[in-house]
Amino acid sequence: MQTKPMLTLDDIKKIAAAAEADARTNKWAVTIAIVDDGGHLLWLQRLDGAAPISAMIAPAKAVTAAVGRKETKIFEEMINNGRYAFITAPNVAGMLEGGVPIMVDGHCIGAVGVSGVKAPEDAQIAKAGIAAISA
Repeated sequence: MQTKPMLTLDDIKKIAAAAEADARTNKWAVTIAIVDDGGHLLWLQRLDGAAPISAMIAPAKAVTAAVGRKETKIFEEMINNGRYAFITAPNVAGMLEGGVPIMVDGHCIGAVGVSGVKAPEDAQIAKAGIAAISA
């Protein structure tokens, strides 16, 4: 039987705090979502001033990154480069940059999705959060 690491509540709180700190440092109003490896929502945080739709987009990005085991930027680029049929992939709606899987020892243990600013900035915030448990 295989074993793999798992996110703990302490990990989730560290990720969320670091992502929030990065967003606040840059004065970015965003929503931060954290999911487990199956895409189940573990954390949702909408900062003051974030658009209401960001509370729907951030979890979708996180789910897509977790179940796809890739940054959502890859899916967005695939579609933008002509693979339009991928839009019909079942149960993945967040195919926009800003979803980042959390990888530990080759295992995807979850993902962070951020929405509210430009796509590369969303990804920056997600990665800042993940870095809090990678150190």
